Amino acid sequence: MVYIGVDLGGTGIKAGVVDEQGNIIAKESCPTGVERGYAPVIEDIAKLCTRVASRAVHDMSEIKCIGIGLPGIYVPATGRVPFCTNLSWHDVPLLSEMRKYTQLPVFADNDATVAGLAEAVAGVSAGCKTSVFVTLGTGVGGGIIIDGKPYSGPHGIASEVGHMITVAGGELCTCGNKGCWERYASATAIIREGRKYAKFHPDSALAKAVNGDLDAIEAKTVIDLAKEGDPAASELFDQYVEHLCVGLVNLINLYDPEIIALGGGVSHAGQFLLDRVNDILPKMVFYKTMPYAKVELAKLGNDAGIIGAAMLGR
Repeated sequence: MVYIGVDLGGTGIKAGVVDEQGNIIAKESCPTGVERGYAPVIEDIAKLCTRVASRAVHDMSEIKCIGIGLPGIYVPATGRVPFCTNLSWHDVPLLSEMRKYTQLPVFADNDATVAGLAEAVAGVSAGCKTSVFVTLGTGVGGGIIIDGKPYSGPHGIASEVGHMITVAGGELCTCGNKGCWERYASATAIIREGRKYAKFHPDSALAKAVNGDLDAIEAKTVIDLAKEGDPAASELFDQYVEHLCVGLVNLINLYDPEIIALGGGVSHAGQFLLDRVNDILPKMVFYKTMPYAKVELAKLGNDAGIIGAAMLGR
């Protein structure tokens, strides 16, 4: 048997046929077109599934189910998406809409959760019973895998790790709270602090790297200078990693995972990031004489959404 996985994003939809081991057999994609409303988008998902299946199998009976990863919350008990900001979806009847086009079982979950499942099946945390995936991008997302299965909680929000409050009364978050982890552990946080520093230090290497155009400072700008040994960029990056480790140690204390996999744009810093994490994290763990989660780099990249969505029905 094989499975169809759908990675639903704000700009594009990707679908793939995936085998039991998490190998992608065929892939297809199309634009999302969110401005059309949810019904045409869901129809396109169904058409994309049919198209990619025709490339991979001789008969639809070989497809066991369809899984969908989406940038929001899905409630299996109702089959509805109560909240999905990137798609401007509110209380969308995803399952009943899909039923208009297919009788295959349909599963769905948050995109970071399915990426975590992908890593647990075919990625860096394969073979682990309990693992956590953390994506460090514009925000911070998470996927919690317990006993080999994704855990989203009874209301579908258990993986919203980016909205743990790690700094009471801290930076205002897009969610309306203050001090959320993603305000300190995302790529956005590195950019914010880098631009703030360069504004007050126009002669710094950071300001000179962008010829004084502070809007051009990206997370990579800060990280590259830190790698080169620039003192200011190194201090900014160390502060970032300290905030990152506060959240990681909370996840360790809550779930005791075997592996925490780091994905997203900041993870492209590679071993440089891991070395800093491994300097700071051991000082924060509670049971200092006991084993605790290894922090590793996720390895499935852009395919994680398709693979993990497909594995929802496995």
